[in-house]
Amino acid sequence: MEENPLQKIDSYFAGLKDFRVNRTKYYPLPEIIFLAISAVISGSESWEEVADFGADKLSWLRKYYPYTAGTPSHDTLNRVLSKINQEDFNECFINWVSAISELPSGSLINLDGKTIKGSKDAGKKTVHIVSAWCSEVSMCLGQVKTAEKSNEITAIPKLLDLLELEGCVISIDAMGCQKDIATQIKKKKANYILGLKGNQKNLLKSVECSFEQLEPDNEDVWVDKDHGRLEIRTCRVIHDLDLIPMAGDWKDLQSLVQIECSRELLATGKVEQNTRYYVASLKTDAKHFNRLVRGHWGIENQLHWSLDVLFREDLSRKRQGEAAENFALIRKIVLNLLNQEKTKISKNRKRLKAARSDKYREKILQI
Repeated sequence: MEENPLQKIDSYFAGLKDFRVNRTKYYPLPEIIFLAISAVISGSESWEEVADFGADKLSWLRKYYPYTAGTPSHDTLNRVLSKINQEDFNECFINWVSAISELPSGSLINLDGKTIKGSKDAGKKTVHIVSAWCSEVSMCLGQVKTAEKSNEITAIPKLLDLLELEGCVISIDAMGCQKDIATQIKKKKANYILGLKGNQKNLLKSVECSFEQLEPDNEDVWVDKDHGRLEIRTCRVIHDLDLIPMAGDWKDLQSLVQIECSRELLATGKVEQNTRYYVASLKTDAKHFNRLVRGHWGIENQLHWSLDVLFREDLSRKRQGEAAENFALIRKIVLNLLNQEKTKISKNRKRLKAARSDKYREKILQI
C-alpha cells in the first residue's frame, strides 16, 4: 500500500488523455483534479464554488502543485472535466482505490444503479450509473455509466470486468439475475448472491415450489428494534436443487434463499410483510445469508444516501459532455477519503472542518 496517494496523483491519472492542445494547457490536468477533490472535500458543489475555493486557497494548493497560471475559472473547470473520457477516469479511480485499500477475504461487494436526476437535458437522457460498494472497507470501488439506450444488464458486466473480485461475494438485485452474469462472477473467482423476481419467471416459480415442498436445511431469525420500528427477518436456506430443472444453467448454483421480512411501525401498529428469494453460488448457512442479504443494502444506506444527502447529487445540474459522471466520480473519491478519516464526527462536520482548516483537509487527503 503506497503512502500519500494524492501527493502522487500524477501516477494514478497518468493514463488520462488530455484533449487540449499544448498551447491551451494553462492548467495541467493533475492540478485541476487535485483542486476539484480538495474543493469538494471542503464543501464545494458547483463549478463556481470549486473556482472560489481555488482562488481563496491558491497558496495552500501550491504546496503540492505549481499552479503557475493560478487556478482555473468555473468555465474552464466545466469545459475540462466535461471532456475527460469517463471510462479512462474510472479506470484511474479503480487503480487509486486498489492502491489505498485491501479487501478482506470474503468481502461482500454490492452492485446497484443510481440515476443523477438533475443531469437530464434537452435531447439527453438522465445519467444512470452502476456502482460497486464494499462496506468492509467503506469504499466505492468503481462505476460504469449505462448506455443511453440500454440498462444495468449491459453495465454490470463492464463493471465486473474492471474489478479484482477473487474471494469476494457479489450481491446484485433482480436486474442482475442473469445466467451470463453469474458465469462471469465465477470466472472472476468470486461467489454470487442474486435477487430473484419476475424477470426470471421459471426460476422464481421453481424456487418458490422448493420452499413449499422441501424442508429448509436451516433457518435464522434476526430481530431489530430501532428508529420506532420492529423488524423481524427470517432466512431459510435450501441446498437441494432437485426441483430446479434449470439449475445446470446457473454456474455453480449451490443455494436457494428465502427471506421473510416483517416490519411494524411501533407508533401506529402498521405491519408490512414481504418475501424475497435469492439464488447463490455459496453453500453456507442461513445466519450467513441473512447477514449477506441485509449487507446488500449498504450501497443504498452508505453510498447512495450519502451522495444525495451529503453531496446533493440529485440537485446537481451538471449536464455538459461527461461532466455528470466525472463529477460523480470525484464525489466518490471524496466519500472514500472521508470514510477513511476516522474522527468520530459526521461527514458533514468533516467537510465544514476541512473548509476551515488546511491541516484537517490534509489529514483527509492523507498528505
